[in-house]
Amino acid sequence: MPKIKTHSSSKKRLSVTGTGKIKKNVANRAHKLTGKTSKRKMSLKKASYVDSANQKAVKKLLPYK
Repeated sequence: MPKIKTHSSSKKRLSVTGTGKIKKNVANRAHKLTGKTSKRKMSLKKASYVDSANQKAVKKLLPYK
């Protein structure tokens, strides 16, 4: 059985926690920040987790993590 390649962009953007959840950064924090409220920008700083509907697909991208 050949080895499975890890998806390169996924390994840079996602990380697996000790309990097996997949942690990701929230989008919309890169530019055009003047139009967003301070409250919204502060909440975008926090990392979130991949939801259960997409977790199986994301785990295929990171086979050895």
